[in-house]
Amino acid sequence: MGFLDRSRIIAGAGWNRWLIPPAALAIHFSIGQAYAWSVFKIPLEDSLDISGTASALPFQIGILVLGLSAAFGGTLVERKGPRWAMFVSLVAFSTGFLVAALGVATRNYWLVVLGYGGIGGVGLGIGYIAPVSTLMKWFPDRPGMATGTAIMGFGGGALIASPWSTEMLKAFGSDTSGIAKTFLVHGLAYAAFMSLGVVLVRVPPEGWRPAGWTPGDDAGKRLVTTANVSARNAVRTPQFWLLWVVLCMNVTAGIGILEKAAPMIQDFFQDTASPVSASAATGFVALLSLANMAGRFVWSSVSDVVGRKNIYRLYLGAGALLYLTIMLEKDSSTALFVASTMVILSFYGGGFATVPAYLKDLFGTYQVGAIHGRLLTAWSVAGVAGPLIVDSIADSAHESGDTGPALYTFSFTLMMGLLVIGFIANELVRPVHPKFHEPEPAARAEPAPPEETPDPPSGREAVSR
Repeated sequence: MGFLDRSRIIAGAGWNRWLIPPAALAIHFSIGQAYAWSVFKIPLEDSLDISGTASALPFQIGILVLGLSAAFGGTLVERKGPRWAMFVSLVAFSTGFLVAALGVATRNYWLVVLGYGGIGGVGLGIGYIAPVSTLMKWFPDRPGMATGTAIMGFGGGALIASPWSTEMLKAFGSDTSGIAKTFLVHGLAYAAFMSLGVVLVRVPPEGWRPAGWTPGDDAGKRLVTTANVSARNAVRTPQFWLLWVVLCMNVTAGIGILEKAAPMIQDFFQDTASPVSASAATGFVALLSLANMAGRFVWSSVSDVVGRKNIYRLYLGAGALLYLTIMLEKDSSTALFVASTMVILSFYGGGFATVPAYLKDLFGTYQVGAIHGRLLTAWSVAGVAGPLIVDSIADSAHESGDTGPALYTFSFTLMMGLLVIGFIANELVRPVHPKFHEPEPAARAEPAPPEETPDPPSGREAVSR
């Protein structure tokens, strides 16, 4: 397994850095299948005789383990290198599908949870952070664009996985046998596709930089440092925890809509003259996925021009205003509802793609992958909080006899408040204090004390030396 060693993937002279984003996309498009889990919910409920809550558990565990594995594995990923990390992701993600296939075939629900959520979740977390620091080392001149390109794949993975999974369930059947075969094909196909990223990925040689670019080009930007901060020190800074709040609030506000998108739009307009059909609701989900994917590339690329703090002002401030617009307009316009939620989801995706570059600006590239992994615990919290807020409040309102937009008024108010909290946290971000910076390489080793020059060896002594 020596081909996984970091020393084996140092790029040679003339290596094209534009091969690195496709390598990252091979991983992220694959693990982005997680956003298509809803395709399996009803077939699993019918074939295993489980509830809607139970059918969501493998996905929820997967997102929870994603954040935890990214947090605890981040430093190891930095040390072992991107090829090792991508290979671990490939093995875990594919094995998760195979174990889940066995669980469905044997009607063992908890084996499905263990496979897709537990084992597969490790593949999600390690795969998500695997290319981040490598991309920023290859593209120090455009870190937002680079990470946005890769992380766009995670947001867009469902655009491929959802119709593909649906067609396989039609061909194989939606009983236990058909679901098991679909999971088996997923496990094998994703292993083959992810192997492309494992083979392609390289790290730049020490001291490499793009032609015509120097670190001093960013020196005039107040929140961009040329120093480095270790992952251990980063979690001791207020900047890390402020960004944790920023990411958590932004993700909570977006994932609450994403998780309940289809029933939400049907509920909103059920009492109007133009109710939304089930097929139209499915199209709405596809539009949100497209907005999520596009936002990851577009907004993160814009952040290279306007700065990370300014782009998060847009995500959080405009996001809160869009929630307010939906609450005020209610069910008056389907087009306005769709447009507003699409922009919110573009901010949701953009927040994911921009945060690695924000971390690089504040903490440098030294251990940015490990720092990013620790920050993704905010996603674990938001992945539970967002759906819980929207679902529980809607269920409670329904039991009270409410219908239409009234089912979501309180939860949308909470989401708006969370975005305001995130906005305030972003405003408090300042440059990292120099006491957290790593020493310069020349200063890390104590200078050797001067020694007397020994007499030159001669004779047998010289031979022995």
